[in-house]
Amino acid sequence: IPLKLDEIELEWDDAAAVCVIVVSAGYPGRYRKGEVITRLAEAGREALVFHAGTALAPDSSVVTSGGRVLGVVGRGKDVRAAQQAAYAAVSRIHFAGMYARKDIADKALAASRF
Repeated sequence: IPLKLDEIELEWDDAAAVCVIVVSAGYPGRYRKGEVITRLAEAGREALVFHAGTALAPDSSVVTSGGRVLGVVGRGKDVRAAQQAAYAAVSRIHFAGMYARKDIADKALAASRF
């Protein structure tokens, strides 16, 4: 990417965002590698999927290569909508041994500020 951060014009968005980290079985200890990740394209329009512990296999499939595999960000009008979008996107993605915490953003919602 030829641009530098100080050269980018930023635009503020009032939407909320929640990021759920999807990990490999065994994380944070010895985790599995080489599991094929499927249905990434089905994550949905309300979500962004950031690759972390992934690699491209010789057959062009995306596989796990680290403990923290994906960061799945849901966006919405408030934290609850963003949380729902994130978990909906996570539910569409699959790989053997996939795990994601189920309580991301719960504390923010319990504080009822959002």
